[in-house]
Amino acid sequence: MSAVPASSLPVAAAARGPSVGRVLALGIACAAALTVGGLFMPKWLTFLITMAAANGLVSLGIVVLMRGGVVPFGQGMVFALGGYTAALAFNKLGVTDALALAVAGGFVATLVAAPFAPLLSRYRGIFFAMLTLALSMVTYGLLMKLDVLGGSDGFNIGRPTLFGQALPDARVGYIIYVLTVLLATVMALLARVYFDSTRGLITLAVRENELRVEYLGGSVRQAMAINFVLAAFSGGVGGALAVMALGHIDPNFSYWTTSGEFVFVAILAGWHSIAAVFVASTVLEVVRSFSSSYFPNTWQLALGLFLLFVIRFLPKGIGSLWVKEDSR
Repeated sequence: MSAVPASSLPVAAAARGPSVGRVLALGIACAAALTVGGLFMPKWLTFLITMAAANGLVSLGIVVLMRGGVVPFGQGMVFALGGYTAALAFNKLGVTDALALAVAGGFVATLVAAPFAPLLSRYRGIFFAMLTLALSMVTYGLLMKLDVLGGSDGFNIGRPTLFGQALPDARVGYIIYVLTVLLATVMALLARVYFDSTRGLITLAVRENELRVEYLGGSVRQAMAINFVLAAFSGGVGGALAVMALGHIDPNFSYWTTSGEFVFVAILAGWHSIAAVFVASTVLEVVRSFSSSYFPNTWQLALGLFLLFVIRFLPKGIGSLWVKEDSR
């Protein structure tokens, strides 16, 4: 059957975001501002933003799926796969280029996740959430038991290079920061283009009315399977970038609490805006950092109260502050 025409979708007109040119200009401006600003930031702040951008890529994959009406609780699986791929490629294969490691992390995460996409595309609601969580916890169990992967302690990754050049001691954190910001910007722009494409609008239509999408000639299962694969690639890239920033990888990357944090960010951001995902990820890192410093034994409580506050006053997420839905 032919694809659903964009004009036929019940949410097509309302869902299209700003023009591509405007989004591209804003993305380049934000990336440039962060790149220049990083020269004057303290190291702790550049590291915080690096982790926020890397984790934001994982949560971006959740938002891709949320737009279709499902929420995965197993994004930690692809996060860990991307991280372990980067660390193993560095230590075992001698691949040291940071950009190559990031792409490899996304590629391997996609390869592992793709066979599960047709199965998961059949499920919705709690069944989808629990199946993805099961995949993540199976991955965690395997990583804990495999001594060749460091077992429960994990292992370290050395300092990467970039385009064949060794990174200087004084600038290694800043260069990883810039690479992460630039990759996050590119991925965010590609996600915006995808959301505004016919396939992206079909995803929104699936959220509204699956039966109507099938009636108009679209494939709901195909749309959901593609979204799952895209979410895996984004999560794998984020995992690889996080490992290079941390210098260490362990099985907790795939633990259910890690997946929960990514869902936390996605809920905090809402599914209306891509920029909100990275804003929410940064907010989470800031709240967690300061809460753990000033309330070391109750920082989880501070995070929970913060989420309750957002749900109470911004039920559609941070993105609803600047993205208005159609009044339909």
